[in-house]
Amino acid sequence: MNGGPLDGVRVVDLTTVVVGPICTRTLADYGADVIKVEAPGGDLLRTMAQGSRNPGMSGKFINFNRNKRSIVLDFKKAEGLEAMKRLIARADVFVSNVRPEGLARAGLDHKSLAPKNPRLIHCSILAFGRGGRYYNRPAYDPIVQSLSGVAGTFARAVGEPRFVPMVMSDHTSGLIAAQAIGFALYRRERTGKGEAIDVPMLENMASFVSSEHMGAMTFDPPVGPSGDNRLLSPDYRPLPTKDGYITVGPNTNRQAFAFFDAIGRPELKTDPRFDSPGVRTANAAAYFDVRKAGLAQKTTAEWLKIFDELDIPAARYNSIDDLLTDPHLADVGFFQPEDHPSEGRIRRSRRANKFSGGERATETHAPRLGEHTREVLAEAGYGRDEIDTLLADGAAR
Repeated sequence: MNGGPLDGVRVVDLTTVVVGPICTRTLADYGADVIKVEAPGGDLLRTMAQGSRNPGMSGKFINFNRNKRSIVLDFKKAEGLEAMKRLIARADVFVSNVRPEGLARAGLDHKSLAPKNPRLIHCSILAFGRGGRYYNRPAYDPIVQSLSGVAGTFARAVGEPRFVPMVMSDHTSGLIAAQAIGFALYRRERTGKGEAIDVPMLENMASFVSSEHMGAMTFDPPVGPSGDNRLLSPDYRPLPTKDGYITVGPNTNRQAFAFFDAIGRPELKTDPRFDSPGVRTANAAAYFDVRKAGLAQKTTAEWLKIFDELDIPAARYNSIDDLLTDPHLADVGFFQPEDHPSEGRIRRSRRANKFSGGERATETHAPRLGEHTREVLAEAGYGRDEIDTLLADGAAR
């Protein structure tokens, strides 16, 4: 029992790379017992990501797979597949990002599993939803960013399509999957019944983009073009100061008018291009020009002091490396040291969210490949001799 809101929930995790592991890491961080089932070669993220001390333990894998246990099963062997089914029969949640047809052939689809475990919640993370022409195609994050309009927002902003330099579709869809599992667990508490959940990446990201940017095309017929002018401006970015960069967000009239005073342009408060939130959005290009010219007058530190006193939202610009020394993150203890049993001293980010009702009491390290195979099989009812046989035959490792 780990503590946390998901204490006592057992999850069988048949996912790889990022979209599934961020879902199951979230469940694990908040108390679930997550059993990561890996093929003999292990999760691709163990070896495809840069940065490691030992083979199969990349820094990225470590970050996405803390608080989990690893078991290796070979589904090509009947005994390995049977062991997987025994694990799921004792589980509350089964999470997969394997294409559904492959799961069905192996008897690992919800229809096949539910008779033995009617309380099972099976969350299938898909690239594309069932019923569409893309269904069952292979895809990774950039495919989804390209199809969903994410890359298209960059085309509108800077003149060419680009990808967010994070696997943003994976992160977003994985977190939505964790959310959906929470919803299903709540319904099961009321009904006693499990269910199947589909979380399609394309549809979720298309929902994000269209909710943000459909705008005037929401109406039929449209009352104007799509897109939020502020967000699609090429200057929607940290802006230069005398000695660096700053991000400032004066959106309300109070904030905008205080900003105009701060940069020595009080006359802009009555300028018809800038005297209300709506017209500032319509004239976003001109508004950003005003910001750029004004911010260039002082250093970042000078502006931060002024904007803090005026209660205008503003922040310095952090590089990736700057996160490690950000004073607020230091205040809250966001990065903690950990002594990993095989990887030595590492940095670990803490859970971002707090629950007053109790949190996970102990943190566990990202597992080595097959580190927990014996103990997990024993929990599934296998005796020592049976486990030795599975290992000798290669059905488990």
